[in-house]
Amino acid sequence: MGNGNGNRPAWAAMSGAWSFQDSRAEYAGAGGSPQPVGVALSSAQSVRLDVWLDVACLFRTRSEAQRAAKGGKVEINGRRGKPHREIRPGDEIRITRPNGVTQVVSVAALAEHHLPKADARALYEDRTPPPTEEELAFRMLLRRAGRAPAPDKQQRRQLRRLKGRE
Repeated sequence: MGNGNGNRPAWAAMSGAWSFQDSRAEYAGAGGSPQPVGVALSSAQSVRLDVWLDVACLFRTRSEAQRAAKGGKVEINGRRGKPHREIRPGDEIRITRPNGVTQVVSVAALAEHHLPKADARALYEDRTPPPTEEELAFRMLLRRAGRAPAPDKQQRRQLRRLKGRE
């Protein structure tokens, strides 16, 4: 039932159909285990910024990484990062997080597909400087302040009057 293509049926070889087993075999290589950490896990010389940020677990989803890049929250080597921008090992990426926190990472390896979190963390070297005393104090204040409670009935009436709705 094969065509010299392993266990794939003839129709799959002719149509170029993709199978999960084929992709796992490509990822695992001849040894049956992932490549060692520190080696570029992608054969490509560069990878899209949004894909790499997602694979490296710096953002939860690729669309979240795209939104951050489009919104100017990501810089590559001091220049604004766009989702389609190609990155290479050695590039420095600066991510602006909420509350003014900046994360600085250096690209160590590339990957185009999701990896276990431990391997994903090996794709970059975190060079974020430790927070200053002022930053720590500011974060403490933010944590203590919390969110304002919802307005009660009297406050809602005052807001309506202030906005001219009553």
